[in-house]
Amino acid sequence: MREIQLGSHTVMSHGYSVARTHRHDWLILLLLVVLEIILYIIHPFYRFVGKDMMTDLKYPLKSNTVPVWAVPMYAVILPMFIFLFVYIRRRDVYDLHHAVLGLLFSVLVTAVITDAIKDAVGRPRPYFFWRCFPDGKDVYDKLGNVICHGDKNVIKEGHKSFPSGHTSWSFAGLGFLSLYLSGKIKAFDRTDHVAKLCIVFLPLLMASLVAVSRVDDYWHHWQDVFAGGLIGLIVATFCYLQFFPPPYHHEGWGPYAYFRMLEETSATNYTPNGQNLNSGHTQPTAAQEENQEGHGCLGCVGLSGETDHHHNTTLDEIECGNVRK
Repeated sequence: MREIQLGSHTVMSHGYSVARTHRHDWLILLLLVVLEIILYIIHPFYRFVGKDMMTDLKYPLKSNTVPVWAVPMYAVILPMFIFLFVYIRRRDVYDLHHAVLGLLFSVLVTAVITDAIKDAVGRPRPYFFWRCFPDGKDVYDKLGNVICHGDKNVIKEGHKSFPSGHTSWSFAGLGFLSLYLSGKIKAFDRTDHVAKLCIVFLPLLMASLVAVSRVDDYWHHWQDVFAGGLIGLIVATFCYLQFFPPPYHHEGWGPYAYFRMLEETSATNYTPNGQNLNSGHTQPTAAQEENQEGHGCLGCVGLSGETDHHHNTTLDEIECGNVRK
């Protein structure tokens, strides 16, 4: 029975049609970018900060261990390079498109949620004292609230402690990458290859270290990074499951769209009575032989381009009742 080969749906052949099908999703991404810019520009809530509260807000003013420009590099660009590597191996435009789209949604939705909460809460950073009083001379009004005389933009940034943006972005991007890799290498296929889990945990470890650096640099309280990590990880999980099956599923190595394409294409190759229109015997192609040779890699279905034993039987054979036990 004929089955769709990996490599028959590439960026050149089907890229435009796939992107056009999801044009509304790309439009929403642009709207999220605009919303994120607005949330970043507006002023956060300036909550009451009394003199007795300054004891916990006098930590030293330090620079970022992880600079702001580095966050999109490892949370967005790095995963995209990995998606591209998988595409080069599998030549599946559905996987590449949905991975990129899911990642961007994960990061942007997380960014909007994070900055919206930042502006609404207005929690002072651990070193707020030095942003408010750069000369070290604190001034308060008759109600006991601070009267800051520092730079307005510096003071504004000092009210954006909760939740941590570095942390939420890190877990949104690297958390999505962790889910993606766990599906591609079949980390939960019950073959007892614990080494696969090391690959799955590596992005999460990287995100956790970024979160720890935010506390070490006194830019955030521990509650800020905990909430940021939770937001990023939850959003990443929802966005991933929108396009891919759960990693523990036997079809978790590919996107939903790929398997829908298999069903649609398979249905067109059979007559209504179940007879195969392409019943003639064909020799295996070079792509099929290459996929068979790539059966190793600890069961890395998504990377080798080979389907597992559940997919050796086509969907149409199952429907026609021709499955051999």
